[in-house]
Amino acid sequence: MQGTPVIRTGRGTRCGRAALGRTASAAVLLAAVLALSGCGASGDDSSASADRGVAGPQQQADSKAAGKAEAPAAASARPEQRDKTPKPVASHVIRTASLSVEVKDASKAAARARTAAQDAGGLVEKETTERIDGTRDSSHLVLRVPQEAYDEVLRELSGTGKQVSLTSAAKDVTDQVVDTDSRIATQRASVARVRELMDRADKLADVVTLEGELSSRQAELESLLAQQASLKDRTTLATITLDLVEPETAAGAAEDDPGFPDAVAGGWHAFVTMLRWLAMAVGAAAPFLAAAAVLAVLWRLLHRRRAGRRGPAEEG
Repeated sequence: MQGTPVIRTGRGTRCGRAALGRTASAAVLLAAVLALSGCGASGDDSSASADRGVAGPQQQADSKAAGKAEAPAAASARPEQRDKTPKPVASHVIRTASLSVEVKDASKAAARARTAAQDAGGLVEKETTERIDGTRDSSHLVLRVPQEAYDEVLRELSGTGKQVSLTSAAKDVTDQVVDTDSRIATQRASVARVRELMDRADKLADVVTLEGELSSRQAELESLLAQQASLKDRTTLATITLDLVEPETAAGAAEDDPGFPDAVAGGWHAFVTMLRWLAMAVGAAAPFLAAAAVLAVLWRLLHRRRAGRRGPAEEG
């Protein structure tokens, strides 16, 4: 088989000519058989290679088409995956502070605090001013300022004088805000369903029952809306409670160590007080003294009459 020449399909004519040139019939038959077997093998190889050549591009085309078909599916699946990814929830924090400052002039310091709050976009919720010991003033203010300006306003207020005390707190109410928003959405849907049932109701008893249910759910919805508004207000604006107190005056310190003028004034005050008390005592005793004087005069008149009667009787 190795020494036998192989005649391929493209060379069929050459194989026929070689076979006819043989002189011996046996050799011709053998060569013809070998030529036919060689040509069949070559045809099979060529057909197999042709099949592979055709199948290869077709498979590549099919694989490319499948890849292109899977690509849009994957691309379409990506937005869904993005939608399923939970979005970060914004934090909601309630911030409060209580500040006490000693200032020289409470009125001026209060005006400065009002300006600081209003410039930051806030407001003065409450303000009270009173006089302590009749010598110094004290101001109490409740300020509401935006969260982003909280630290800056607090520093400015602390610089109005000598800081006595400072207390600050922060409370995270994000879960409460999210829960309230979810309950409001659910309650609104519930109210809408009850209203739809009322529109479809035909019997008076059903309408009355649904009206009661609607009133109850509407009241709960309004309560949730009030909670939502309160949370929004407290998380949007921080609360700063400010106490402004003036220090003790020099006059108050001088009272602790009195001088000669104070002693003279104190003595005169004591003298006048004594005269006043004596006058009050005399005034209180005057009615009794008048009655005693009248009795004394009457006693003396009676005594004289008796003495006059005794004198003539003794002479007789």
